[in-house]
Parts: sequence; C-alpha cells; structure tokens
Amino acid sequence: MQKRTLGSNLEVSALGLGCMGLSFGYGPAVEDQDGIDLLRAAVDKGVTFFDTAEVYGAFTNEELLGKALSPVREQVVIATKFGFAIDDQGVQTGLDSRPAHIRDVVEASLKRLQTDYIDLLYQHRVDPEVPIEDVAGTVRELIAEGKVKHFGLSEAGVDVIRRAHAVQPVAALQSEYSLWWREPEEAILPTLEELGIGFVPFSPLGKGFLTGKIDESTTFDSGDFRNKVPRFAEENRKVNLALVDLLGQIAQRKQATPAQIALAWILVQKPWIVPIPGTTKLHRLEENIAAADIELTAGDLAEIDSALAEIDVLGERYPEAAMKMINR
Repeated sequence: MQKRTLGSNLEVSALGLGCMGLSFGYGPAVEDQDGIDLLRAAVDKGVTFFDTAEVYGAFTNEELLGKALSPVREQVVIATKFGFAIDDQGVQTGLDSRPAHIRDVVEASLKRLQTDYIDLLYQHRVDPEVPIEDVAGTVRELIAEGKVKHFGLSEAGVDVIRRAHAVQPVAALQSEYSLWWREPEEAILPTLEELGIGFVPFSPLGKGFLTGKIDESTTFDSGDFRNKVPRFAEENRKVNLALVDLLGQIAQRKQATPAQIALAWILVQKPWIVPIPGTTKLHRLEENIAAADIELTAGDLAEIDSALAEIDVLGERYPEAAMKMINR
C-alpha cells in the first residue's frame, strides 16, 4: 500500500484501521482470536497504522492489539489516547487530562499494548479544566523519555491546536470527516496545512451509513451506540439516503462500491490525510484497502460537490452530552 506522512516524519499506510469496533461501540465484542486474525490480516495486506484507545472496552481493545501486534511491533504504528476518567467498572465518568493522570494512562497502555513505546499519543477530548499547554508539556516530557514518539489531538478546535503545537509539535489531528460531515474544511484543514499537521479522519464511512448497507428499516444491536445518534434516527436515515444514492451512482460507473468511493474522495482531498475506517470483517477490510487504488477525476469530484450542495444531511453526529465534549 502507498504510504503517507503525518506531521514532519510519521510515515503510515495511506489507509489505517480504526480498531474500536472490534471491542466496543457497535454491539458485542468480537472473539479474541477473530480480532487477532483480522488485525494480522491487515498487516499482511499492507496496513501499518492502527488506532485504539484505553476507553474502548474499556481497556480490552488495547489488550487485543497487544496480543495481535506485539509479534510485528516494528512493522506497525500504534496510536492510542488518554483524556477520560474511567471508574473501576470500566465506565467513562468524564474528562481528565491532568498531567499525573496522563502519565498513569500511558504506563497502563504500554502494558496492555505489550510495548515500550506508543507511536502516536492523542488527547482524546480537550479538557477545559486543564490548560492545553500543560497537556502538551507532559507529552513532550514523555517523548523525551522515549515512551511516546508523536503527539496528537482529537476533536480539537483551531485555538487549542495552535497553543498545543507551540509547546510540542502536533503530528496529527483526529476528528470526524466524511462526505456527510465536512465541517473541518472550514477552518481546521487550512490550519493543519499551515502548521504541517496531518489529519486522521475517523468515521470516514459515516459510521457505516455511507457503505449503502443501512437504510431506514435497519435495526441495530441493543449495545450499538448508533441507536442514540440523532443522525441515525429512522426519519433522518430516510432523508440521508439521498447521499448514499449519489455514491451508488458513481460507484457503479467506477465498478466500485459506495464505501470505496467515499474513502477515495477523502484520500484525494489532501496528501496528508489518512482515514481510519473500522471493520470486524475480512471482506470489508479488503474492500476498504482497495479504495486506495481508485482514482477520482476532477469531473468526478465536481459532480460530487455539485450534488452534495443540493443534499442536506439531517441529525447531529453525536448525542447532546457527547457533542458538549467537542472543542470548537
């Protein structure tokens, strides 16, 4: 697979793998061996960039990656995250980016990941109670100690990005970005380009909606967080299918799938953008990886932009409580 560079020198595969869904968020966790098999298949197929977090599970996703990737540790780039308070039952109870907590999280993550360094350490959500300069300074110290290689932010606004970058260069910002969530184009992408920061879009397939496999009649597992996402309310899904219909038309012409067109569209936006679609299925992994070989012409892109201008996507992308944690 082609490689891309995040920040000044973090080289990763053009497509990464978002690992959350293996353990958390979309219903029951996969069996350990199934998850290990999928992760190792991704490595075999050229994926070098794997995204996890302590809160996924909680903790079990990092453990899964440790089991799967420790034998190939030098071949892969592992990103994980701090920033949430998690109780003894593994339940997220709020934000916590105090320096001492960051250090505790890193030590625990290193053990679960079976490694002595983290390639890319993100602040999962901006903590309004802790100055970002203190957060960046703590990560700078961890980098000096060799426990962390690169610093990242997630769902951070322009002011926070600039302030953090002034203390410790930020290699990557991870935020939601896709054909149905283009807000980062307004202020975030120009700022990242100016500062030389890479961009890692999560949910590049709209939490599965842009694959064309979901419609207004689809039901989700009781443990699937999409049950609480306004954008996935039945009446909103019915309207939002207009976007999927557009993707389907272009995909048919390109002998591709809607998911592949959605990923190819992201890849062509900037050479320093690395989407991290997630999946639990080998055939979906293969489908996503193949998107890196699809070429969208200027005419294709103009057609997509023109059509999107006529489509209003309905519904917030998170429930109200989660939206409050996003730094603007």
